[in-house]
Amino acid sequence: MYAGVAETSIYVGLEYQNQGVGHALLQQLIKCSESRGIWTLQAGIFPENTGSLALHNKNGFKTLGTGEKLDQMNDVWPDMLLERRSRTVGL
Repeated sequence: MYAGVAETSIYVGLEYQNQGVGHALLQQLIKCSESRGIWTLQAGIFPENTGSLALHNKNGFKTLGTGEKLDQMNDVWPDMLLERRSRTVGL
């Protein structure tokens, strides 16, 4: 990765989904990353994970497009690439 750019992942257990946990975690991640000079956060998400896509979009991430083998989890490759640019860092 480049300076000012970080890759993110948020995983919330099934029993805690739809309770605002993911939103709270992602908000804290954004706040901490900006306090450390990170201006771009990137996330690779499976297209069928509509909840995660909605969560990231709600928190300012934009879908850049699809790719092939962006990352790997359990021998499966997510192919949606999302990015969030800080409104306060790296301007």
